[in-house]
Amino acid sequence: MKVIIDRFEGDYAVVELDIGHFVNMPKELVLDAKEGDVVEITVNHQETEKRKKHIQDLMNDLFED
Repeated sequence: MKVIIDRFEGDYAVVELDIGHFVNMPKELVLDAKEGDVVEITVNHQETEKRKKHIQDLMNDLFED
């Protein structure tokens, strides 16, 4: 998904979604961005699976008989 930074208000960047709606995004997520910049938001499935496996391994170690 791509969003466009419309403006900054306080601790938020107001971004425009592809469908024309505006939502607030914490500034911390777009520290180096400025008004008019396009920001891409993606889901990293590979990293998600890696984290799930790590958590499962921790749980297996914790509850090992």
